[in-house]
Amino acid sequence: MTKSSVLACVTYILSAVISITASAASLPEPTGKVILTISGQITHTNTDNNTAEFDREMLLSLGVFDVETVTPWTEGSDLYQGPMLSSVLQVVGAMGDTLKVSALNDYSAKMPVSDAFDYDVLLAMDMNGKPMSIRDKGPLFVLYPFSDMPELNNEIIHNRSVWQIKAMLVE
Repeated sequence: MTKSSVLACVTYILSAVISITASAASLPEPTGKVILTISGQITHTNTDNNTAEFDREMLLSLGVFDVETVTPWTEGSDLYQGPMLSSVLQVVGAMGDTLKVSALNDYSAKMPVSDAFDYDVLLAMDMNGKPMSIRDKGPLFVLYPFSDMPELNNEIIHNRSVWQIKAMLVE
């Protein structure tokens, strides 16, 4: 092998490594207060510790969807807005089957990743046109479409409906 062939191989390998590293860290960095950190089996990160951090604007940029529903924890029907949980999982390149969702008070629940896609689960950020405060189950709330799918109104799904979310772990 000639010196130029070795140099070409080394250049090719280095460019491949740089390309892989760049694609693994393809998420922009948050510019505002971080309200969600996702870790675990994800392929797209934006931190040195292989997590994906999101501020409110980053989540809103994934698309805002409306879900009007009644929940067991509120009175009457409310209009919730935010990105679809499936969009959030897609943007981080979630590779696992289970999502552990953790709240500010350290409550956590596990849910199948497939729920996000099968039931159009919303990552609610706003309720009735206003950002959700911690007092009102914010800043983030895993919201199933209870009114559209009454079969979801059961204890298993209720336990997966975490509010005051701070982090998610893809397993």
